[in-house]
Amino acid sequence: MVNLVEAQKPLLHGLMKLAGIKPHSIEIEPGTIMNFWVPSETIIQKSKKNKKITTTTPFSNNQCAISPESTTKPDPSKPVVVLVHGFAGEGIVTWQFQIGALTKKYSVYVPDLLFFGGSITDSPDRSPGFQAECLGKGLRKLGVENCVVVGFSYGGMVAFKMAEMFPELVEALVVSGSILAMTDSISTTTLNGLGFSSSSELLLPTSVKGLKALLKVAAYKKLWFPDRLHRDFLEVSLFRLLLETVISIYLFQEFY
Repeated sequence: MVNLVEAQKPLLHGLMKLAGIKPHSIEIEPGTIMNFWVPSETIIQKSKKNKKITTTTPFSNNQCAISPESTTKPDPSKPVVVLVHGFAGEGIVTWQFQIGALTKKYSVYVPDLLFFGGSITDSPDRSPGFQAECLGKGLRKLGVENCVVVGFSYGGMVAFKMAEMFPELVEALVVSGSILAMTDSISTTTLNGLGFSSSSELLLPTSVKGLKALLKVAAYKKLWFPDRLHRDFLEVSLFRLLLETVISIYLFQEFY
């Protein structure tokens, strides 16, 4: 039986390419690869004979392709906007409704933070600071000299750290649904108020009942989906599950 959640991925990728952005993975440092969706016109092909290098890290079974046959050069006529997603899903899912409109006037860059989409690392560092460091280095490698960074939720914390670490790179910040940093006191108070004992209990559901509880907390309007769709969520990988949760939330919040 076809998994309805997984089946939408090729369609979404096609829509993003029609909007004018393509995936481009680069090596930040040995063992760390970050995927960016970048403006199609910025990609410069060097040679069709070179093949992509596929690599893995000890912390991930995902294979990520580095593209040595191409490089990027930003369009100087358009200001650069970087859209940083939250914990719930990779970049193009979080920002799918904004990308098409923004690419008309801006050079839009949509990174997948480490452990999301096509981005992996063998570093044990899981901090927003490490995410921000890799994001800043990645944008430099892509030729971006200055940009406006838009961060949502967890991506907002990464954006704040990036502005602190790369003041010459970040021209301005737009942050929504976020805080400067997550502290133990903020985390405990929030979880207790929602009726959960830990972040993993809330964010990493393992049953249909748990997934419904997450959706109830995450959306301001009551969501209803058949149990079949909930089970499809749970059959795919963890990040795919969370990624698709964001699609559902945005569909209801943006259009209903």
